[in-house]
Amino acid sequence: MPAKPKSKTPNPRTAREKHAKSQTPKMLKFKPAPEWIKEFFAEALGDFPMAEQRKMFGYPCAFVNGQMFVGVFADRLMIRLPEEERAKFLKLPGAKQFEPMPGRPMREYVEVPQAITESAELKNWLKKSFAYTQSLPPKVKKSKK
Repeated sequence: MPAKPKSKTPNPRTAREKHAKSQTPKMLKFKPAPEWIKEFFAEALGDFPMAEQRKMFGYPCAFVNGQMFVGVFADRLMIRLPEEERAKFLKLPGAKQFEPMPGRPMREYVEVPQAITESAELKNWLKKSFAYTQSLPPKVKKSKK
């Protein structure tokens, strides 16, 4: 018995799945944080014993009331600031809006330039970040499904 000829009519389900797969961005692989920044981060948090430390995307971060106020991303440090302080911060040389992926800024977060991480100024900016984040409403944990 001869083989059944294949239908030339496309299967809409298969076509839809192929299209969805081509439109779905692949998950980026993040580089691990170097040891020096992990140690630096732990030392910088010495003045914030009330901060809860945990990881986001495999990087060390610190939280208050469930809200992140400072974190590491690859070999960079980011802090959360209110609008007025953020505007002042962004005028500093090398300071910029934090973007974990190009074109995808995190709204209230700024990337700390190396010059600040190497100065006494960092402690003041961390205090501002902590105070601001502490003033936000506590984040409610989502229930598990």
